[in-house]
Amino acid sequence: MIWSKKQASILAIVAVTSFMGTFLISSVNIALPAIEKSFSLSAVTLSWVITSFLLATAMFLLPVGRWSDIAGVRRLFKFGLIIFTLASLLSSLATSGYGLIIFRYLQGIGAAFTTTTGPAILVSAFLPKYRGRVLGISVAAVYLGLAFGPFAGGLLTQYLGWRSIFYLATFLGVFTSVIAFLFLGKDKNQVRKNQKADLKGTSFYMAGLVALVYGSSQIPSFTGWLVMAVGVLAILIFWVIETQSSRPAIDTRLYTQNRLFAFSNLAALINYSATFAIVFLLSLYLQKIQGLSPRDAGMVLVAQPVVMAFFSPVAGRLSDRIQPRYLTTLGMLMCTMGLTAFAFLSTDTSIWRIVVVLIWVGLGFALFSSPNMNTIMSSLDKSRYGFASGSAATMRVLGQIISMTIATIFFAALFGTQTVEAVSDRLFLKAFQWGFISFSVLSVAGIYFSYNRGKINREN
Repeated sequence: MIWSKKQASILAIVAVTSFMGTFLISSVNIALPAIEKSFSLSAVTLSWVITSFLLATAMFLLPVGRWSDIAGVRRLFKFGLIIFTLASLLSSLATSGYGLIIFRYLQGIGAAFTTTTGPAILVSAFLPKYRGRVLGISVAAVYLGLAFGPFAGGLLTQYLGWRSIFYLATFLGVFTSVIAFLFLGKDKNQVRKNQKADLKGTSFYMAGLVALVYGSSQIPSFTGWLVMAVGVLAILIFWVIETQSSRPAIDTRLYTQNRLFAFSNLAALINYSATFAIVFLLSLYLQKIQGLSPRDAGMVLVAQPVVMAFFSPVAGRLSDRIQPRYLTTLGMLMCTMGLTAFAFLSTDTSIWRIVVVLIWVGLGFALFSSPNMNTIMSSLDKSRYGFASGSAATMRVLGQIISMTIATIFFAALFGTQTVEAVSDRLFLKAFQWGFISFSVLSVAGIYFSYNRGKINREN
């Protein structure tokens, strides 16, 4: 096909912003020890450098999806780019750890705006028959960010300092903002002045997420479980309010009356919940059990995101030709098999076996992700593209939080207050294996929802 200059520009803009979010997550992870030394942060406080970004993104994804359907996806996309760029600059200039955490939170808000509206802009700019292809390219950019982040973050931190990561993010933000204002254009027949979203329910949603994330960081103490229970209650109140509201920020009927949309979102939530902690757990395993250096461990772990980046556009293109549920089901099945294989790693497992399983899981994730996103976007009409992409992104971030919470629970239960370095290899492997067993069981449910979602209507 021949794309117009505007279409190519839109695809490039969305791809770069997709890359930036995951690049920052993976590169900042590498820089955490340097940040810890700069500000003398405790382990818990240091973790909030990552958590604050994820939390802000999770809090704003769904509300922004609704707001963009009212105010216009292009307008909010540009607004998010500005927030992200300014927050990146402020992060590079932070003078304290708490200041950095606040700026990272703002950065997460900006990422929520661009993450939610980006896919909506893509599907509105291309014909339905090319939808899977362009979404696949966007998803590939996400995985390139994951793959490139550890290497670039390590090099930048070692030779230029951790602040250089945020300098690079600022440069990319400025570049993308300029291109967006030049080529993205304005929303046409999108703004609905007479529509307003009821924000009462949204406040419970945001408060509930904060309670859940903070509570999980306090597990296994009673206070942690209590705060998490309050978070669950707040989410339930939010659901009730949105169901009864005449102007809901989030239309709950789409989850209860649209099987294709609901099952596809549940499948995404389960997939990310089961797979996101793979890199976290394997990074510790490779360095503690296998004795690899951080650089060598990174070289092993890059196998998964590279495969994801390469095959995601292929899977997206295939989903334009055949029903996506067959691809997503195969992908979930492959992920489940890979997660099960990880549960049987031991002290003498060969590195090549681990690489093969990583490649297998990466291929499974590629087969799942792009076709699943294609299904979510195709399950609603054009007027709800913003909400659809916001919902999909929310499932991803919530899944990431759930995955890390599951891993943390096993660590807290078995390690107590000990560090990973202090515990015995046997005890570490026990927590490691129970984590992957849990992820495998969870992934089985994803197979069910992937297959039983129904078929997409390609006329939308």
